[in-house]
Amino acid sequence: INFEKIHRPFCYDHVVHGGGKYLYLDQNIDEPGFLDECLNKINKFKKEQGVLPRVVLIKGVGLIVAGNSSKDAETLLDLFEDQLKISYISENFGGPEFLPEEEIKLIQNRLGFGSKKETETVGKEALIAQRIAIITGGAQGFGEGIVRDLFRMQANIVIADLNEETSNKLLDELNSPTNPNRAIFVKTDVSDPVAVQNLISETVREFGGLDLMISNAGVLFAGGLDEMDPDVFDLVTRVNYKGYFLCTKYSSAVMKLQSAYKADHYSDIIQINSKSGLKGSNKNFAYAGGKFGGIGLTQSFALELMPFRIKVNSIAPGNLFDGPLWSDPDNGLFVQYLRAGKVPGAKTIADVKRYYEAQVPANRGCTVEDVMKAVYYLIDQKYETGQALPVTGGQIMLN
Repeated sequence: INFEKIHRPFCYDHVVHGGGKYLYLDQNIDEPGFLDECLNKINKFKKEQGVLPRVVLIKGVGLIVAGNSSKDAETLLDLFEDQLKISYISENFGGPEFLPEEEIKLIQNRLGFGSKKETETVGKEALIAQRIAIITGGAQGFGEGIVRDLFRMQANIVIADLNEETSNKLLDELNSPTNPNRAIFVKTDVSDPVAVQNLISETVREFGGLDLMISNAGVLFAGGLDEMDPDVFDLVTRVNYKGYFLCTKYSSAVMKLQSAYKADHYSDIIQINSKSGLKGSNKNFAYAGGKFGGIGLTQSFALELMPFRIKVNSIAPGNLFDGPLWSDPDNGLFVQYLRAGKVPGAKTIADVKRYYEAQVPANRGCTVEDVMKAVYYLIDQKYETGQALPVTGGQIMLN
């Protein structure tokens, strides 16, 4: 690329989307200190222009574009490709004609580039908009509810699940040309390290980073010691316990890089645990044991990762009675618990449900809305980490 031919905007749209000024890095990427030199030039650009560059050209490599959303970045990339074509075609007519400097400044002032007002607006846009979030087990139940709520708040979403059909139906509902954000699906077995590594790679390839990992995928098979098959116990442990470890291991590697290059950036890893991780569960030891262990992982991960401004917390919801985990007519927990005899005297699913509702001071099950309030609290604050936050309607009260 001949930088002199494209170093300034040609038209109004180039200023609106590209900021009006581009940064050219002419140091060879193979030279020692390349990244440090890039950071120095980016910081100098920000100091002089009041904003970070939206177009960065790198010698021998190509260009990087950045916007307030992935859609903005795609638009800018299209515009810049057009600018390249116009530049070279214009050689046949005397060369490119750039916008005058005073006109560029006029457009920048009108749009508020680099102003305190613009910075405040971006800051208040706030908590979730354009964050990049992975939700494992995001195709149904709590996971689906979390996906829908975060997407409504304009996060970019990666649904990590094994169920392709259900995930793709959810994508069809969410994605729209008018939305500033989008959702994608990556088929993932969270107990498989290769699959989780692929999940993180696909996320970064699609969206450019990762701000929020919600480790929600889980399985539950009830049964006492006499009924529990060792292979089933291993399956529950692999998904609920090992899966959380793998999600944290590979997502934190990306989050550490982001932390290294942006001093005020915080990332979040949130495990959707359970009230069964706070109190033992009769004839449900495989699930409860994994969830107890998950809280141990949360506390340990938090100690290791907080120096990188990565907060690690668990949310321990009460029972989502209306979700498929409980209410599935073939293998839901109401059916499983009735078969396992967990509720003395219960003869029907309705008997089992009434029994569990009566154990909650709020006299109802947990909802996705209840959980999301906890999710937003944990993302919002910058001080708390290593916690297991109960959302149980008073059923579990911490000492």
